[in-house]
Amino acid sequence: MIGIALVLGDPIQRTLVVGLARLFPSRREAILTAWIRLYARMIFATTRTIGGARIQDPPSIPGGPGVLVLGNHQSVLDIPLVVNALTVHPRIVTRDRYARGKPLISHMIRLYQYPVVHPSATVKRGDLTRIAEEAARSPVPIALYPEGTRTKDGGLGAWREAGLRAILSARQWQVYLLVADGFWQAAKLPDFVRTVHTIDSRSAMVGPFPSPEPGTDPAAFIAEMRTRMEAALTGLRSPPSGT
Repeated sequence: MIGIALVLGDPIQRTLVVGLARLFPSRREAILTAWIRLYARMIFATTRTIGGARIQDPPSIPGGPGVLVLGNHQSVLDIPLVVNALTVHPRIVTRDRYARGKPLISHMIRLYQYPVVHPSATVKRGDLTRIAEEAARSPVPIALYPEGTRTKDGGLGAWREAGLRAILSARQWQVYLLVADGFWQAAKLPDFVRTVHTIDSRSAMVGPFPSPEPGTDPAAFIAEMRTRMEAALTGLRSPPSGT
């Protein structure tokens, strides 16, 4: 059902949503927020009612310029989670392979001006400069998954820091951590189809934390954010006291 909704939504997004955003430029962000939240809520509702998943509603994170959300990366549902958490649609740092050939998603990446990264052994300086410039002038929050990939057990993996360092260098941020657990069995689409009924998710928000001044070394701040994220994930995985 979700796949059908993506296919059917693609022409609506390309015509109606784009048309409304052009006709009412002062309402562009509100229109784009309403559209993407409609899909994020539809995905969660379908996953719950048809798939049998148990998904806790995420905490609310205020949107706006200068908000940076860092999330742990567990599954294909990470994107709907951050969209549902934020009050304004985010720009999500996205791998380039999603920018082509994916119904609704590929056009959404262009429409919402997501920063696109090209995973490789060596990150090009030009790519980092472009990401920093896009982050600096973004009127909406930026969302980033520093791990870059999912772990097999849902634990927190190593962070790829180059993109995060570029974003932190762009401006001063209010940094929120959006941490989730219970999604990792559905890491990829085939896993999601096979194990959706086993999802029992929880999420937590930590922050905000003011980022270091641009031009200063963010190493200590990045280490602190990772430590706090790992602690929050451990807390979500710990059984309630008294059980």
